[in-house]
Amino acid sequence: MNNDFTWPQGHTAAAAFTFDVDAESCVLAHDPTSANRMSLMSHQSYGPRVGVPRILRLLERQGVHATFFVPGFTAECYPDTVRAIIDGGHEVGHHGYLHEPMKGLDAATEARYLDRGLDALEEVAGIRPVGYRAPWWEMNWHTPELLAERGFVYDSSLLDGDEPYLMATSPESGRTLIEIPVDWALDDWEQYAFYPGVTGSGVIESPAKVLEMWTLEAEAQHAEGGCFVLTNHPFISGRPSKAAALERLVENVKAMDGMWVTTLGEIAAHAQRVCTEPFTHTRFEIPTFPDVQIRRTPPARATLRSKS
Repeated sequence: MNNDFTWPQGHTAAAAFTFDVDAESCVLAHDPTSANRMSLMSHQSYGPRVGVPRILRLLERQGVHATFFVPGFTAECYPDTVRAIIDGGHEVGHHGYLHEPMKGLDAATEARYLDRGLDALEEVAGIRPVGYRAPWWEMNWHTPELLAERGFVYDSSLLDGDEPYLMATSPESGRTLIEIPVDWALDDWEQYAFYPGVTGSGVIESPAKVLEMWTLEAEAQHAEGGCFVLTNHPFISGRPSKAAALERLVENVKAMDGMWVTTLGEIAAHAQRVCTEPFTHTRFEIPTFPDVQIRRTPPARATLRSKS
């Protein structure tokens, strides 16, 4: 963690509740023939049809503004849902077009996905988001530069920090983004997601256990002066018992002294003001072992970002 990072006056840590409104997009991107499975499609559509309205009511009761990452395809299929999110005062971020698999994607194709997603959000809701979250949190080395070229302010896909930091988009370009890191332990997918033949082990955790785990994570981030970023999916955490546990978590986090509960966009705007030195991620070139030296870009140096 960066010892020089400071939160706004009166705050000692921050928390953001974020929601990936994948709907049908994530299973269709994985397997287009899923469109023929009526029950699976209904499982996914629960998110925008039922889960998002329940979550919006929850957030209104708690007086909390959240960040919703919306694939362009979801926006086109459920325009009223996206408008309801905006009307509730929440932030909408970019989450691909069809929640595309990103691993190994070439830059030209990824740029087309980004632009199509931007066009969909612009057409449906009249917005141009400043924040991005990669489908499956899967960034390519060229992704940050593509985001900077399109005017994005921040990304929330990487897993290498406890608080926001300024990220160099490449070793050469001079462009930067704010990175707001995430964590698989703070994602409802690993706790609750299951559909036969699609995802999950069949073990669906108790919301009481999940509430305890996430509260412990929030307490630890609060004590460290970090940034607690929770990722939920409305088709999962929009279900009644899970939403009830989520509301109790929101209450717990709000009660933490000095905790700033806000959107990722607000956190990124603050980070832009206080982060001055860009961090350049290490890239490895791995040759055939054991006879050739591994190359690192940039070269190895001390890059501690954690409190002792």
